Amino acid sequence: MFNSLLFTAMLVIFLGILSQWLSWRIRLPAIVVMSVAGIIVGPVLGFINPEQEFGDLYGPIISMAVAIILFEGSLQLDFREIKDLGKPVFRIVTFGALIAWILGSLTAHYIAGLSLPVAFVIGGLFIVTGPTVILPLLRQAKLKPRPAKILKWEGIIVDPFGVLVALFAFQIIQYFIEESFTLINLLLFFGAAAFATVLGWGLGKGMGTMFEKGYIPEFLKSPVLFAVVLLCFSVADEVMHETGLLSVTAMGMTMANMHISSIGDMRHFKENISVLLISTIFIMLTASLQVETLLEIFNPAIIGYVLLMLFVVRPLSIWLSTIGTDLSIQERLLVGWIAPRGIVALTVSGYFASVLLETGFEDAEILTALTFALVFATVCAHGFSIGFVARKLKLSNDDGPGVIVVGGNAFTRGLAEALHEMKVPVMLVDSTWRNLSAARQRGVPTFHGEILSEQTEYSLDMTPYESIIAATQLDSYNALVCSTFTPSIGRKHLFQVSMEQNHDADLAGLKYTVGGRILFREEATLQELNRRVESGHVFRKTQITEQYTYEKYKEDISEDDLLIGVLNKSGHFEPFVKDWDVAINAGDTLIRLSSASKDVEKVKQKLNGEK
Repeated sequence: MFNSLLFTAMLVIFLGILSQWLSWRIRLPAIVVMSVAGIIVGPVLGFINPEQEFGDLYGPIISMAVAIILFEGSLQLDFREIKDLGKPVFRIVTFGALIAWILGSLTAHYIAGLSLPVAFVIGGLFIVTGPTVILPLLRQAKLKPRPAKILKWEGIIVDPFGVLVALFAFQIIQYFIEESFTLINLLLFFGAAAFATVLGWGLGKGMGTMFEKGYIPEFLKSPVLFAVVLLCFSVADEVMHETGLLSVTAMGMTMANMHISSIGDMRHFKENISVLLISTIFIMLTASLQVETLLEIFNPAIIGYVLLMLFVVRPLSIWLSTIGTDLSIQERLLVGWIAPRGIVALTVSGYFASVLLETGFEDAEILTALTFALVFATVCAHGFSIGFVARKLKLSNDDGPGVIVVGGNAFTRGLAEALHEMKVPVMLVDSTWRNLSAARQRGVPTFHGEILSEQTEYSLDMTPYESIIAATQLDSYNALVCSTFTPSIGRKHLFQVSMEQNHDADLAGLKYTVGGRILFREEATLQELNRRVESGHVFRKTQITEQYTYEKYKEDISEDDLLIGVLNKSGHFEPFVKDWDVAINAGDTLIRLSSASKDVEKVKQKLNGEK
């Protein structure tokens, strides 16, 4: 309907981001929303067909986007993260992948009706899951660390390996059916794969060294890195098609394990780019589908193949490959169920469909429909069920959004204890044991360590915690903590106590530009808060009801009382800030810091009045 390339590009990007936002609002898997949006504007309504309108640029755009997404995902593969999961991860990405390849290929042959050569090619490709689908699901599901790490590592590592397995199967096919294809060609395949790995390792090592020695200025680090990633991908891909994915994965893993000081800042930037690219590519791929392809997925053979891949091949491959590991039955069940296929399967299957047809395998015509059926079925099934299954297996952090309180002092100990008593997940963090001892004696969860330390990232599971309250003696440190976590948590969920009143007036404006949102009233500095607690003020909890409204509550409390925050019916704790606009409803519980002596006086007055 619309032939303008500019309009198509705009609509694809807009729909991708709109789908991400809509999925966040209605709590649906983003990939499902994006797939449906692409199908509606593409084959259903015929508004756009990106494959036709982008022409020769369609393939390179998707390839480069996949390369950047895979590189960004591999930047998270620090071996320190799986120091206690090395054995199961190794088993899954090797033996598990091999079992999945064999079982998936036999299923494609006997159920989907593909010839054995085509079945083994597509069976190798379908062992992939990939960061384009796994990472958004993990972000949504809030799994416990162990299963989340396994799924993440498997998705990123197996992505390029799956493509290589499919390429290897195709090379074997050529070796047996084409006279001109010799053993030398087969050896060249392994040489190209080795070259791609070495290229990625070398470029990763080189870029990491240049970053650490300061040869590249901060403002150029991300642009230079993007350029080198695309160079790495394209050079390897020119040597042998589809080996670029292996090259960028090796590059990302190399840099991740060099522990570069500035890699965290770049990772946040590339995460934003990855969200944009994932959204755009999914819309492009689904909008380019043909109506005939959509109708073909209802073929009983394709449906049977998808069901067996979901309920037999995947669970069996994980179960067999993890025998003898320390994974619990629940973890094996969850990992055995979650295996959504994504962008790599969709894009690479198109390439294999064309080359297999050229080679003379007419049954390769159904590969596009077969791939989309598997991708859409796994994305929907696993996207909608991951949270439910994880909760049933007790592998999700579903206690409600928690709070990390940084700084051990009289006020923070009292606040953490009050939240703990109200069943709010809370963690009191301090680098000094002495500051945590009193809280530990009262049963409050504590973490001894530096919240800004890189090691804390691997020692403290941040998944259950939505908010951070920085309340140490140093205003600058509180601001630094909040600023550091702004990219990952968002300033809306970062809070710090009010700055001390004796600061230089020139620094007063800093609280509006750096750090977190200021808690309570301007005069409620940490010194004042500690003074109140040490002088006998206590944390009072009052539930609002239909009869006892918020207006009545405000009439009853003293002007000297300090409102701390509200715990709503869903278990979400919202601290009180200066620009507080939270609606208080029946069932919510308000927390205030109140003088115990004044409460006693009120009781005496009430008793005297009754007499």
